[in-house]
Amino acid sequence: MTTAMNSVTIFWLQLLWSLFVYSLVTAWYVWPYLTKLSRNSALIALLFVHVPRYVGMTLLVTGMVDAKLPGEFLSGAAYGDLLAAALALASIFAPRSNWRVAVPLVWVTNTWGFADLLNGVRGVLQLNVPSFNLV
Repeated sequence: MTTAMNSVTIFWLQLLWSLFVYSLVTAWYVWPYLTKLSRNSALIALLFVHVPRYVGMTLLVTGMVDAKLPGEFLSGAAYGDLLAAALALASIFAPRSNWRVAVPLVWVTNTWGFADLLNGVRGVLQLNVPSFNLV
């Protein structure tokens, strides 16, 4: 006898498992590597993870996600990610060029990225996004 899990349960299990695995990778490999780098080099390495957030723009492509999802949620997530990606790319150039505004720009980038993440999580929870057709 097979017991099927619903899509919401699968979504949250995948999210939690990914968080666990990436935490291990960070603790075992990323953090020890970053502690050996200069501040600017470490910031650059951490910022590169955010540059591909432009992929969130696919939420605006017709047929990519459930048409029943509110456009306000989709555009907020897509443009929030695009701005985070642009800020990350700008923040990479700043420490490489030894700009005086490098560290404040990295703070702005991380603050925006975190606020965008919180806004996305709020939307996911509020709309119960895993119950929509996301394929």
